[in-house]
Order: sequence, then structure tokens, then C-alpha cells
Amino acid sequence: MFKGSYVALVTPFHNGTIDEDSLQSLVNFHLENKTHGIVACGTTGESATLTHPEHDRVIELVVKYVDGRIPVIAGCGSNSTAEAIERTKFAKEIGADGALLVAPYYNKPTQEGLYQHFKSVAESADIPNVLYNVPGRTVTAIAPDTVSKLSEIPNIVGIKEATGDLANCCEIISKVSDDFLVLSGDDFVTLPMMTMGAVGTISVTANVSPSDVSKMCEAQLNGDFNIAKELHYKMWLLNKMMFIETNPIPAKFTLSLMGKVKPEFRLPLCSPSEENIRKLEEFSSSYGLIK
Repeated sequence: MFKGSYVALVTPFHNGTIDEDSLQSLVNFHLENKTHGIVACGTTGESATLTHPEHDRVIELVVKYVDGRIPVIAGCGSNSTAEAIERTKFAKEIGADGALLVAPYYNKPTQEGLYQHFKSVAESADIPNVLYNVPGRTVTAIAPDTVSKLSEIPNIVGIKEATGDLANCCEIISKVSDDFLVLSGDDFVTLPMMTMGAVGTISVTANVSPSDVSKMCEAQLNGDFNIAKELHYKMWLLNKMMFIETNPIPAKFTLSLMGKVKPEFRLPLCSPSEENIRKLEEFSSSYGLIK
């Protein structure tokens, strides 16, 4: 369950609405390139600016397009516990394989509040829950002790750890059982985290180079450490390019250069600067993403 390369899928738009044809093409692109799973409506999917009907529609379509061939994790998090429960129940109903639950943002809950929030969501629907720790966006971090306590709830099965802090990753792994899944949420440290016991990634970079991310994760999981290291360094500059502006701007614009989506964003996100457009064009060509 939930090992290897999971893409944090962008949400394609066209003229202000969900581009369903491009969404299906993206799913097929990932299936062809051996992505191990898809996360729909996460941060990279611009979930913060999707309406509730749009959010549900994207998840429903991804589940339909994947058709059981790889797992689908639905972004279900909210700063409202009631809303997170509603989203999680919907994910269960339409056949998603898991629910990704970000730490409630803006509210700044205590660790006890975080525990009660995630516990309430987990108890609302019989679906595997993956916690999402990204304090750079939410302000509040899920402390390792809280993760450990939450890991005792049967259907809380793992965490997307996106602090980029290797010490924090080790602290979490040291406090949970061996069957609790730790996934990287930071492409720069996916391989180091996997050497410490993480089992994969929910990746931004996999949007544009799914094969390389998948191969790196597979190599590390299979003990082919030299191959994994080679791919890690092959993607080092690619990872940097995917974060020259706020995610998902670089990934989505690069996908537009590749002919996969329209270069369309939801405000307050917008197109890259002219300077960064030139950088993305040049790098995409040198990496072989475009001809």
C-alpha cells in the first residue's frame, strides 16, 4: 500500500473550467510511465481554489480514468473538521484508495486539537488516511509525538512528511511501527528519506518526469542504491526548476511546454515571470522534456 512514486497531480484548466480531456491524458501519461499512484486535489492540484463540486469532480474522474490500475489518494484535508469529514466520506463512496489530510491551516490548532481533528476524520469513514505535514503552508506542524499517537488509530496508515527536515523524518520513523508508511513530500530529500526508512514520495517533479521518479523509488526499494543515487542527482536541477516559483506554477507551465495542459492557473496563482519562462524553456529542452 502506498509505496513508490505517487504524483501530486496538477489540475488542468481551460477557459476557467476543469479540462477533463487533459486530465484523462495526464492519467494515461502516468500509467504509461509507471507512476505507482496518483494524488488528486492536493496542494499541486490547486485544491485551495477549487469549488467543492470541482474538487469532487476531479477526484471522481481520476478514479474513473485510473480504473483500479494504480491506487488513487484523494486530497480531503481542510481547516474545518466537518468539511474534512465530508470530503473523506465522498472519497470513500466513489472508490478512492486513500485520503490525504493536511494539517488544518490558519486555525493554528494545538497538538491536542490536531489529534482530535485527525481522529474524528479517521473514525468517519473506513478508508486509509495519510497525514500531511507541511508547516511551510499550514504554519502548524504535526509533532512526531502526535504522529506516533495518531499512528495507533487503525486506518491512519502513513504520513506525507514535507518539512524537508531529515531529523524530523528520523524522529517520526523512530516513534512509529514498521508498518506505518512515511512518504517524502519534498522532492529534494526523497532519496535521503528513503535511506532512513521512508517508502516513497508524493512528488511534484513526477508531474513532468514520472519515469525518472518512479525508477529512482523502485531502485531504492529494490536495493539498487547506485541507480537510485544516479537518478537522484540526474533530477537535482530538475527539482530546483520545479520550485523556482511557487508550486505548482513551474510544473504546470512545464507541462504546457510538453503539450500536456494549457498554461492556465487560478488566481492568486499566475503565470511565471518572463525570466523564469525562459529558464523553464531552456531547461526543459536540455533535460529532454521537449524537443
